[in-house]
Amino acid sequence: MAKGSFVSKIYNSGPLILLYYLCISEVDTNFEKIFEFFTLNFQIILIYFWVLKRPEIMANGHIFLAGLINDVVMGFPLGISSLSYLIIIFVGTYVRNKSVNTTIASDWFTFFMAMVFSNLLFFSLLNNFSDLSFSLTKIGYNMFFTLFMFPIFWLIFNLYQLSFIGGRDA
Repeated sequence: MAKGSFVSKIYNSGPLILLYYLCISEVDTNFEKIFEFFTLNFQIILIYFWVLKRPEIMANGHIFLAGLINDVVMGFPLGISSLSYLIIIFVGTYVRNKSVNTTIASDWFTFFMAMVFSNLLFFSLLNNFSDLSFSLTKIGYNMFFTLFMFPIFWLIFNLYQLSFIGGRDA
């Protein structure tokens, strides 16, 4: 096996490794402990960008498995995060198939729609099938900061794609 192909496979699997790391570690809850109201759902930003731009990097099965791992780590009923991630996949796939050229503005708007549907499903299932409670202000802060940080991570992921993965969007 050539060294260049091994290194390129590592770079190609970087977003997937990051997704598994985020699901195993509780990075988003650690931010909440430091800053009282700063919560961020980095997983859905990561999933949406790569499903939209390079779907071959993150397969649906990997995303579903990462959601199951996230549920076990966070103590949620099994499958809730996976279903939430599948909504993100569905919207990202739909947008990718229907649009010819995406921009940061169109990605940001469609990400907002995906996040609303995903969080609506997540919190309604969590409310109906568990004893965990969330305040609407925490949900609002989470959605605001996730939406606010999306363009920043969009640019970072675009630079990563251009620098390490190469090629154009799928």
